Amino acid sequence: MVLGVVVQIVLTHAGPILKGRVVETLRARFHSEVQLDSLQVGIGRGLEVKGSGLRIFPPADQRSEANNKPLIAIEEFHFHASPLGLFFKPTHVRLVTIRGLAINVPPASQRQKGAGQKRVDKVKIKLDEIICDDSQLVIGTDKPDKDARVFLLKHIVLRDLGPNTAWPFDAILTNPIPKGQIHATGTFGPWDGENPGDSKVTGKYLFEHADMNTIKGIGGELRSTGNFDGQLNRIGVRGKVDVRDFSLDTANHPMPLSTEFQAVVDGTSGDTYLENIQAKLGSSEFTCQGAVIGVKGQGHRIDVKTDVPDGQIADFLRLAVKTEPTPMTGHLNLQAKLQIAPGTESVTQKMTMQGEFRLRQIHFTNPSIEDKVDLMSLRAQGKTDELKPGAPDVTSRMTGKFAMEKGDLVFSRLDYSLPGGEVRLTGHYAMDGRQYEFAGKVRTEAEVSEMVASKWKSVLLKPVDPFFSKHGWGTEVPIKVTSDRDGKPKFGFPL
Repeated sequence: MVLGVVVQIVLTHAGPILKGRVVETLRARFHSEVQLDSLQVGIGRGLEVKGSGLRIFPPADQRSEANNKPLIAIEEFHFHASPLGLFFKPTHVRLVTIRGLAINVPPASQRQKGAGQKRVDKVKIKLDEIICDDSQLVIGTDKPDKDARVFLLKHIVLRDLGPNTAWPFDAILTNPIPKGQIHATGTFGPWDGENPGDSKVTGKYLFEHADMNTIKGIGGELRSTGNFDGQLNRIGVRGKVDVRDFSLDTANHPMPLSTEFQAVVDGTSGDTYLENIQAKLGSSEFTCQGAVIGVKGQGHRIDVKTDVPDGQIADFLRLAVKTEPTPMTGHLNLQAKLQIAPGTESVTQKMTMQGEFRLRQIHFTNPSIEDKVDLMSLRAQGKTDELKPGAPDVTSRMTGKFAMEKGDLVFSRLDYSLPGGEVRLTGHYAMDGRQYEFAGKVRTEAEVSEMVASKWKSVLLKPVDPFFSKHGWGTEVPIKVTSDRDGKPKFGFPL
């Protein structure tokens, strides 16, 4: 009976005591209003405590009518404590489990209002470990062109929760695009409530089984590993990315893509600055630099500079063009600027690119085209006695300046050189490989009369040679190249 009476007295007073200590500790830690809807105490493994409706508001000088959200809101929490903790301070709690945690950090202009004020914490409860499920961190922004930054935190374990120490963590984050889960471990803090962007973070991550198909126009499964360190507003990240079956919807030809990268991430805005990317597509190596910038209400804009010193044109054509096999092979040198606009369209439709390229040792995989090129080279050199199908293949070179938009390549300059002559064109090429149209000039070393196999025709054409001999070339004539319904080339003269 005495034990029952003691238990009843403990339970009667434990609730108000623990509720007061929770509220007082949090109020001292955050220097603001704290509200707790309910707290229930039972006898289990010591005192079993369950609470709900906990809200911690920012300091009064950091609040406004437009933004009066709680800094921290918790739907439910649960922990065990020793009954002796009612009589001694601080009350020691080994583990707290939390469901439905939401942290809403006000914009920097509001946080800075309370900066520099002296803080004195009165710790009434000491925590060893917190486990949070289904949580989110929202960091507000003053920038009119930026959305608040939202981090979805599926599962987090925080340990050694001292007020002025770094907290070891083990977290699983849900990444929406590309869809997948990131497992990260490391340390976070101490938390700077006045300037969260200055809070330190360090650790390593694993991001695997990420579905690239959640980005419209792209396919594949991504895996990435790496490490990170810095402050929340400037996190240095180093890592590797592998996509074994990367593809674009213009072609749907899977290609292996791997990268090693160094980047800086602003955790408060989500902007990422790509300092150095060493990438490999198929057998072609290239480098990139750029940025991924958030645009309010639309997503992200990607700006990248790309340099391909000595790649294989077939790798890039296989990724982008439906034609199988790829239209040509050869060595590629490319410098280009790539931009992917925000929005819901397919990546290939909102992607634009401008740049210059050089191709050498070109070989056309279409026998019909390659045969025409070989015969063109023989005529350009005046070797008409060798004109016949199946002539020896020639290698050629190409340079150009281009712009790509909505799956269409527009060439403001396209120079093609082969033994005995050159072709200078302008025009466009559709990425499906079936529609193209070019116009320009053909220049050859041989004169008109030297490019016909018939001797009597050659004699008859001798008088017209001077009319076509221009700019130091034996012949200069206009040319037009178009595609038929099946994508095969048709050569002619512009009207």
